[in-house]
This record gives sequence, C-alpha cells and structure tokens, in this order.
Amino acid sequence: MVHQLLSFFGDTDLSGMGLWIFLSIGAVALFVVFIPTVSWIDSRRKEREAFYKAETIRRLAESSGEGARAALELLREEERIKAVKTREGLKIGGLINIGVGVGLLIFLRALVGNQPVYLCGLIPGLIGVAMLVYVYLLAAPVE
Repeated sequence: MVHQLLSFFGDTDLSGMGLWIFLSIGAVALFVVFIPTVSWIDSRRKEREAFYKAETIRRLAESSGEGARAALELLREEERIKAVKTREGLKIGGLINIGVGVGLLIFLRALVGNQPVYLCGLIPGLIGVAMLVYVYLLAAPVE
C-alpha cells in the first residue's frame, strides 16, 4: 500500500524507507518510552531513600536525649559530606575545563596557523580557572 501511495505521487524509490522507519521507531522508543521510564524510576528511588532517611532520623530523635543528639550529628555529617563532594566536583570540573582549553588552544593553533582562532580555547580554560578560584578563594570553608 505504501508503494502504491508513493507511486501515486511519482516517487518509486524505496531505498531510504527502511532506514527512515528504523530511525523513527528508535526515536519514539527513546523519547517517549525509555527516558520517561528511567526518570520515573529514578524519582521513585530518591523518594524511597528520603523516606527511609526521614524515618530513621525520626526514630533516633524519639528514642532518647542521646538519640536526638545522634540524629542531629548525623544530619550535620551528611551536610558536611555533601559540601565536600560539591567542592571536589568543582575542583575536578575546573581542572577538566583547563585541560580542554589547553587542548583546544593547541589543536586550533595547529589546524589554523595564522589566524587567532585558537584563542577560542581560552573560553573553557578561563571557565576552569573561575571554578578553581571559587573553590579555593571564595567558597566558605567546610567545617
């Protein structure tokens, strides 16, 4: 039937039809089925983890004076660990950006010799420098 429809419009070449159908089914499967399913599963996991954490802290706080102190200490320690991980992520991100900037400078300098196109490598490099300046000079210290 598709062949008759295409012959009606004058196009009888069906060589690209299989690829088009494959890619369209793949795109629908990716964007309509897979990504929403994965995000739903991830949000359920985070919700479950938050519930278990809140329930554990509630039980610790209700147990006794020592339990309440332990719950508060647990919360402080988790916040400290989160801040340390964020700072370490910024350090790694800054170093990666500086590396990409230097690599881009060298690559563009070798590719386009006379023109100053290679200065585009300064963009990610300076972003990396800004991230490191924030981590080491501007961010509040983790206690």
